[in-house]
Amino acid sequence: MRDLVFLSAAEIAELVRRKEVSPVEITQAYLERAEQLQPRLNAFVVLDRERALQQARAAEQALLRGEDAGPLYGVPVTIKSSIDVAGLPCEAGTRLRAGYVAERDAPLVARLRAAGAVILGNTNVPELLMAYETDNLLYGRTNNPWDLGRTAGGSSGGEAAAIASGCSAAGVGSDGGGSIRVPAHFSGICGLKPTPGRIPATGHFPPSGGPFALLGVVGPMARTVQDLQLMFEAMAGPDDGDVCSAPLPYRPLAEAEVRRTRIGYFEDDGITPVTPETRAAVKRAAEALRQQGLEVEPFRPEGLEDARRLWWVFFGLTGGLVLARMFAEGDGEASPILKEFLGIVAAEPPLTLERFSNAWFERDLCRTQLLRQMQRYPILLCPACAIPAFRHGEREWKVEGQRVAYLDAEADIFRFTQWFNLTGNPAAVVPVGKSPEGLPIGVQIVGRPHEEELVLAVAKHVERSCGGWRRPPL
Repeated sequence: MRDLVFLSAAEIAELVRRKEVSPVEITQAYLERAEQLQPRLNAFVVLDRERALQQARAAEQALLRGEDAGPLYGVPVTIKSSIDVAGLPCEAGTRLRAGYVAERDAPLVARLRAAGAVILGNTNVPELLMAYETDNLLYGRTNNPWDLGRTAGGSSGGEAAAIASGCSAAGVGSDGGGSIRVPAHFSGICGLKPTPGRIPATGHFPPSGGPFALLGVVGPMARTVQDLQLMFEAMAGPDDGDVCSAPLPYRPLAEAEVRRTRIGYFEDDGITPVTPETRAAVKRAAEALRQQGLEVEPFRPEGLEDARRLWWVFFGLTGGLVLARMFAEGDGEASPILKEFLGIVAAEPPLTLERFSNAWFERDLCRTQLLRQMQRYPILLCPACAIPAFRHGEREWKVEGQRVAYLDAEADIFRFTQWFNLTGNPAAVVPVGKSPEGLPIGVQIVGRPHEEELVLAVAKHVERSCGGWRRPPL
């Protein structure tokens, strides 16, 4: 048998169901792996050993009694430390919430437990989730399992590092500008940003309310697309605590329906260049789909730059106002990485009510424009980021002879994910290629709102032909 910690969640659940391996054995293997690698990766905030083993023993006894096993029975999973897990700290990486412990599970956590999952603990984030690099004053910096000198991304960087390295079978992140998809791309795993409300964001901090409800979602991260689907099915469904919640059941798709889907792909947005290997990965994914009989054509939507500009009004400028007020009212110092973000915001003209309200109207027009174009191409393929995982602290790069930068209005390397937070489209990332240094490169698969099932089906086709997850050389 392969190493237990590198089996997929689906394989683990099947072995447990057939009583070929016990939940306790699986959980112990993951705990030992996590304890071994935590000093090098720093992926975890809390590794909840005793309670995880208690859950595993209870699952084992239930199985022996012949009780029905859920789809994730005995599967060890982790949760981003901005999501409530009863009895665990939910500090979102900030001293403003130091010592805060959740009293109850967020609905998505309760649903995972009901599906049989074992919660191993929770994972590291940048302060208040406002960075694409995971570091904070409470728990320090998370390293990438492909190269410890590089970031695993943010804000779900601890989650990505844990899953990629075999310290967790699958997990949950959140995404307001690429915070699931960029870490998945950097770490060589799969991630799904769903449509707002498809999985309830209740129990997440900061809350997904007001303008942030348009952008911020919670979603699954895993090593395979099948595992994303298992996690998504277990967590999806309405909840009154999520303002975007809608009663949409999971809808399995027939293969014939998937094959009728026309797919458009583009390698860049005409503004920010991407590395040659990133271009090659998008082309490879497009050709793989074409070889499997799907109709794939070059197509780049109009209005993408407007989407990026408007995203910054909501995420950057509005977020900066909220954070400034939190620190003015609270007792704590911001981390260097958050100060950097606040400095970028402070350099902009102050956000006025007129600009904010105009941006909200423009956002709706921008979304409508994109969805009209996606009537012809219900699925889009594009990069997840302009570059692979960068070295800790790096903020500028040369790509194809042009300067690209971190959160830069002219050439932001993360714009490829930000667009789809603004418009509310579901999007998945699947590992496809690698850089000259051997770093993973993911491709983004984007669908129309509430069509996660189609996104995942196409992602499976990409994964099938392009290899998917590889074990990092840790």
